[in-house]
Amino acid sequence: MSSRDSIMLPAASIPVSYEVDVVVVGGGAAGVAAAIAAARNGASVLLLEQRGFLGGMGTVSLVPAFCPFTDKEKAIVRGIGLELMERMKRACDPDYREEYANVLDWVPIDPEVLKRVYDDAVLEHGVTPLFHTFVYDVAKSEDGRRVEGVVIVNKSGRSLVRCGYVIDATGDADVAALAGAPFQKGGEAGELQPGTMCYLLANVDRQRFRRFVEETGDTGQLHKAVERAIAAGVLPEGRKSISGLAWVNDTLVGVNFGHVFGIDGTKAEDLTRGAIEGRKVVERQLRFFQEHVPGFERAHLVASGEQIGIRETRRIQGDYVLTAEDFMEARSFPDDIARNAYYIDIHLANSRGNMTFTHLPPGQSHGVPYRSLLPLGLDNVWVPGRAASSDRAVQGSLRVMPNCFAMGQAAGTAAALLSASPAPGTRRSSRDVDVDALRRTLLEQGAWLG
Repeated sequence: MSSRDSIMLPAASIPVSYEVDVVVVGGGAAGVAAAIAAARNGASVLLLEQRGFLGGMGTVSLVPAFCPFTDKEKAIVRGIGLELMERMKRACDPDYREEYANVLDWVPIDPEVLKRVYDDAVLEHGVTPLFHTFVYDVAKSEDGRRVEGVVIVNKSGRSLVRCGYVIDATGDADVAALAGAPFQKGGEAGELQPGTMCYLLANVDRQRFRRFVEETGDTGQLHKAVERAIAAGVLPEGRKSISGLAWVNDTLVGVNFGHVFGIDGTKAEDLTRGAIEGRKVVERQLRFFQEHVPGFERAHLVASGEQIGIRETRRIQGDYVLTAEDFMEARSFPDDIARNAYYIDIHLANSRGNMTFTHLPPGQSHGVPYRSLLPLGLDNVWVPGRAASSDRAVQGSLRVMPNCFAMGQAAGTAAALLSASPAPGTRRSSRDVDVDALRRTLLEQGAWLG
């Protein structure tokens, strides 16, 4: 954009709409857990969300299932995240509760139930939610190291939220980037994992589909059908397996299948293209299901994601950068605030690429250090979730909802501990947290640290 394409707006005075200990930006898994944790530990909390409901990728984008909470032997993500998933189970219908009562990995999401569960949970803890709201800018201290407030925009106008601490749970490090924190995005050539438009199909016959899978031995016939459909132009180039089916009940299934390439989730233009192309892909996939997959002959599309699902955008450069070597060696750190065992899952960046999967052995996990939540150059900001400080390989593992819950709980707890014990006239840094006290509090409140 040249200087001729810009204008100067007049200086304006804006009101202060809220003043809180902690502002959490983004109402996905990391943000919900952060807000609850901060409030549970005594902080006043404002939770900002750009949609009219909480849940992030699980509700906005209809990602059909929670990724694993276990290391294939035991639950390693516990605390607030596990509490919320179990609460969703209890709020579902009796058949769902019976089927998934003891399941902790790949639990299907009922998005409307989950929205209400999150609403109730944050309100019960005294969190103030504010929906339909974007962060437009940040107000920084004179030395540039603290975010003293965030400028928000919504139907009520433009205003400032004054705060002691900020938890950037946008998934894209939007606030940290606005505040000047360094970050990386994508691979060495700028490539990004593709987006996926997830959706819900009703009027399906799960028992007929199960018989088909049993009669053919596995899903190999389905894989071959996808390959034939791609070769014939029925389906677009890209992902060749249908592994992302999550059955809410015997007639309703969530689908995570296929890719839309070249989508940068930090650009409105790309999100617009992703939405339009994603819906076109879903239409083609629906015809494929109806014509080639037993049990889906009368499938009806009831909802597609409000936004295409985004796997990867920015990664902050933090006090510590988690690496693939840390993952492979299942390292622990003295400041661990979470454990992760989800496999490295990097989706192909283009239709001819390959997907990368790297697993830890059952029973093994690696630590997530507190330092990975702290963006360089900022003293009162945490970035939990998929934008935490890691290399690209580990981001392909950390980015899933259970891990976001765990990192969010740690960030919210740390912010509350700092808010609870300030010396008069001082402004404590995120790096001033007593890490031993933080870890003790997390353990007391249900987390598992190995």
